[in-house]
Amino acid sequence: MARTEIEFPSLPSARLLFGSRESNLRFLETELEIEIKSDGNMLRLTGSGDALAAAQNALVTLYEIAKTNREVTVSEFSEQLQYQKGSQGSENTRDVICMTSDKRPIRAKTENQRQYVEAIRRDDIVFGVGPAGTGKTYLAMALAVDALLRKKVKRIILVRPAVEAGERLGFLPGDMAEKVNPYLRPLFDALYDMVDVDRAQHWISQGAIEVAPLAFMRGRTLNSAFIILDEAQNTTQEQMKMFLTRMGFGSKAIITGDLTQTDLADGIRSGLAQAVEILQDVEGIAIVKLTEKDIVRHPLVQKIVCAYENARN
Repeated sequence: MARTEIEFPSLPSARLLFGSRESNLRFLETELEIEIKSDGNMLRLTGSGDALAAAQNALVTLYEIAKTNREVTVSEFSEQLQYQKGSQGSENTRDVICMTSDKRPIRAKTENQRQYVEAIRRDDIVFGVGPAGTGKTYLAMALAVDALLRKKVKRIILVRPAVEAGERLGFLPGDMAEKVNPYLRPLFDALYDMVDVDRAQHWISQGAIEVAPLAFMRGRTLNSAFIILDEAQNTTQEQMKMFLTRMGFGSKAIITGDLTQTDLADGIRSGLAQAVEILQDVEGIAIVKLTEKDIVRHPLVQKIVCAYENARN
């Protein structure tokens, strides 16, 4: 067994790093099978050499967040450990897509995520298929923001089936923005993580970011745009074909969805399922499948997804 010590310069920051009741340290102990003892701003770690190196890297990296006077979360430690695993043997995984509004780097954290990012950079149409928490929408939004900032596209268009596959928006109160925005909340959450609210609102007011229900894509041709269709498992086959044929010159379309979470009525096949099946050999279209191993949310999310998957089988 190896031993190492880490001393952090600031006691208040160290406490923010360790978490409430040292929950982050307990998480590291469980995940890496090590022992951690704290003494003020000093940590003494015992375990295998590789495990201690992983723990030390995570602690030192995330201490930068604690120095901003914000408590580090268990999820951030989980993401950091997954990133370290994914980066082994692949320097490309270290590529930063863009920075969050609080200066944290956004990058792929697993091998499948790395392939997803590379596919979006390379191909004009990319399908990202997998369970919740695998970064499908978040990474697509990061690449969209990066493309807009670099002026590779003129606008970002966020699309999602609203309410249900039939999109009965007329029954909801309010104008179109009020009707649609609740269903685009996950996309806005990702956007606000990457740019501050004022800048995002400015982009929206200037038309650099457009939000729309899928039904309103019919008849349009979208040029110089980065288009994200989220929750695509709830599209019908006709809707998916309609969406895919909206692309104009200089545009990218990213279609994300989880085929195990469709809300379509019984007997209606998902347009996402059909598209993945019939377009898999079309040049210029990439289909990337993510799994529960790519989940980068709270550690329990991965366990929940696995439990449900086992129950289905």
